[in-house]
Amino acid sequence: MVERPEVISLAGGMPAAELFPAAELAAEAATVLAEDPSALQYSATEGFGPLREWVAARHGARPEQVVVTHGSQQALELVFRVTVDPGGPVGLPDPGYVGAIQAGRLAGAELHGIPGDADGIRVDALEDRLRSGWRPGLVYVVPNFDNPTGAVLSLERRRALAALAERYGFVVLEDDPYGELRFDGPALPAMRALSERVVTVGTFSKVVCPGLRVGYAIAPVEVAQAIVLVKQAADLHTGSLTQRMVHRLVSRPGFLDAHVARLRDVYRRRAGALVAALGEELGGRVRAGVPRGGMFVWAEVTGPPVDTAGLLDRAVAHGVAYVPGSAFGVENVAASSMRLSFATVPPDQLREGVRRLAAVLEA
Repeated sequence: MVERPEVISLAGGMPAAELFPAAELAAEAATVLAEDPSALQYSATEGFGPLREWVAARHGARPEQVVVTHGSQQALELVFRVTVDPGGPVGLPDPGYVGAIQAGRLAGAELHGIPGDADGIRVDALEDRLRSGWRPGLVYVVPNFDNPTGAVLSLERRRALAALAERYGFVVLEDDPYGELRFDGPALPAMRALSERVVTVGTFSKVVCPGLRVGYAIAPVEVAQAIVLVKQAADLHTGSLTQRMVHRLVSRPGFLDAHVARLRDVYRRRAGALVAALGEELGGRVRAGVPRGGMFVWAEVTGPPVDTAGLLDRAVAHGVAYVPGSAFGVENVAASSMRLSFATVPPDQLREGVRRLAAVLEA
């Protein structure tokens, strides 16, 4: 009996566990428990005051605009619930983030896919629909290092999207979990800096760790108040202890900048290894973007048609996994596409994973 090789997973959307600041978090937890018994008590639905103040200061907002949530996924779900009527139209990038698609469907929204390219969602395609009379209540975007495509919404498109929101009266839901994971160059302006019709959701999952489940929404005050009411019915509040741990950690002088710099360095090298391996092993068979940050590479198989969903079982049998592009489809995603993640895999294993993928495609 032939043993299957251990699977090298290029599928997961998780950060690298070996980069979690576990020792620092343990120290902060011990300090909080020793000095602040209220960390084990019920807390305010909108979140721990000092953490809200920290988030507000970092994003140029006011504390009353910030609601702390169980990760950014809960923030997405709450924003959909308070801004979209059941049956109301919503625009999302196509392909798009699975969690946003799920949140929209759970809210009863009518989802419409907007095509995109390397510069992010095609705002011209969105404008064409708006001119034809389509009126979404909300348009969702991941402007920085999109999941799944890795695209960055260009400055021109950010400004155009903000102008359309003002003109047609829809809310822009700006999902920014990867903004800190920029490999090079200056950051582009946040959508919320370009329009008052923007709700931003963020998380500490990618720069601290996901297991603490601490995220946030930044919204106009009336929207933030609505989010608080819905969250109160859902779970009362985000964990008191974890909020204090995160606040103490990110408030440490010099910690966050140094930690993010390390994350960027590791992910930059892993992204480079994956892209180089794709070029060497599959240069004539796969077209892939070059990530400028984040955790993902979007790849499309060229040449003879390939259904990556149908090919997945064979790939796993050969010791490599990915996510088929069809998993991210809102309306129309090429069956020959796939999402590859480099975040959790060292460079040598990335190269071996691509070699295994090449063998599957060649077969």
